[in-house]
Amino acid sequence: MQKILVIDDERAIRNVLKDILSNEGFQVEEAADGEEGWKKFQANNYDLVLCDIKMPKMDGLEFLQQATAAKQDIPIIMISGHGTIETAVDAVKKGAFDYISKPPDLNRLLVTIRNAVDRTVLVAETKTLKRKISRVQEIVGESEAIQKIKETIEKVAPTDARVLVTGQNGTGKELVARWLHEKSLRANGPIVEVNCAAIPAELIESELFGHEKGSFTSAIKQRIGKFEQANGGTLFLDEIGDMSLSAQAKVLRALQEGKITRVGGDKEIAVDVRVIAATNKDLLKEVEEKNFRLDLYHRLGVILIHVPSLNERKDDIPLLVDKFLQAIAEEYGQARKSIDKKAVAALQQHNWTGNIRELRNVVERLIILSGKTITEADVHSHVLPGK
Repeated sequence: MQKILVIDDERAIRNVLKDILSNEGFQVEEAADGEEGWKKFQANNYDLVLCDIKMPKMDGLEFLQQATAAKQDIPIIMISGHGTIETAVDAVKKGAFDYISKPPDLNRLLVTIRNAVDRTVLVAETKTLKRKISRVQEIVGESEAIQKIKETIEKVAPTDARVLVTGQNGTGKELVARWLHEKSLRANGPIVEVNCAAIPAELIESELFGHEKGSFTSAIKQRIGKFEQANGGTLFLDEIGDMSLSAQAKVLRALQEGKITRVGGDKEIAVDVRVIAATNKDLLKEVEEKNFRLDLYHRLGVILIHVPSLNERKDDIPLLVDKFLQAIAEEYGQARKSIDKKAVAALQQHNWTGNIRELRNVVERLIILSGKTITEADVHSHVLPGK
């Protein structure tokens, strides 16, 4: 449950806001002046603050300056019955998420709160994704195909060219997308991922473009879509070959015009997004079978990067095994195990239908089930039974 701090010297206003926000599912705490609010703000974690401007002991603008300096990610909405345009502009300049006059329009207030909370969630997700990127050391491999991918990333990443990444499941298409973002001029912006295969066809448009409250039966509040969330950064459309034709048409329009419209809305919203797409399907074959739009294929495929299967780059297996031995040991907090050359050679003989994802699972299994050194016998026992 998201927690909101309401700071206002008028008890009646606090009570009304608390009742309304509690009914909307928020946990609400109160403060009667800026000084009390500042103490609570320092001592607790809030998802959002509603703060009056004219208050005793510490006014709202003073609180705003101190709060934004201490916790920049917490949105603060200023409310006042004595405000002017100059006051509103001053509040926003000092870091307020928005400014609302008293008595507040409750619909506008709730929409503003939802947008602010959604932004807080997005900031947290973005930080999580950046931490994941920071843990990814490199694209491992010295095979000709991997060297070509690395060279292409270095050339393409600094541009805004759209990229289509192809390859089997488990080959590392997402890693390529993340490095394209990491090495781009958008690296300080968000990278937002959408797994098109995991979202039901009837919900994919809402997921991508957002929706307005009441636009369909379960739309109980406004939702910000992935295109808006990725504004200023990168949108990674994974398994785009599974996207419905209806959604494909809207994605094509968004790419052509740089604008989207939320489901149930009529307002056009400008978005500045670099799109990277990935698929395990042959999209040209999908075009022939009328499952994928040819014009969208050409829009997405400005640059094509094919990630080879592990069976096509078995010379890279020793390097990958070495990487996984180190990474898994660190995750488990254990000493790294060694592996003998015959065991590695045995792994190179395996048919890797699950690609790098399968190899990592196998290395983890061997670490758990083997002694201090992983042997050829261990591989035959735990990976290649009957061979």
